[in-house]
Amino acid sequence: MPTGLAIGDLSARTGLAVSAIRFYETHDIIKPVRNAGGHRRYGRSDIRRLSFVMAAQKLGFSLSEIAPHLRALPDHKAPSKADWTRISRSFRHDIDDRISALEDLRNKLDGCIGCGCLSLKSCALYNPADRKGQDGTGPRNLTAMQT
Repeated sequence: MPTGLAIGDLSARTGLAVSAIRFYETHDIIKPVRNAGGHRRYGRSDIRRLSFVMAAQKLGFSLSEIAPHLRALPDHKAPSKADWTRISRSFRHDIDDRISALEDLRNKLDGCIGCGCLSLKSCALYNPADRKGQDGTGPRNLTAMQT
């Protein structure tokens, strides 16, 4: 009996297309081993990794933001509780930053967000003579807080 999950089994367990699984493999999210016949075999822990990626992407995180956290996990074995705790702590900072930025956007949507558009009467108070335009394009007050 072969060990590990075939790519079709992993696809069925995660709901991801086989092509998506291969895509995540190219980004070192999962690292299959090859059996004697040369076929990829995935560990059950890869289900967790892919589920984490899917959940984080659903919340708006890009793969480039997610992947560094998962690279800290051990290859070819199930991560321990301590491994997941470590990732959780580091990812929590990213989540907290995202929440803060979303709250700030929500609170400023009905007023000036410092874009230099001069379309609101209050812009003359917050951004006279389009001073923010000298700092660059786009919503300068909002983007400055995110960097």
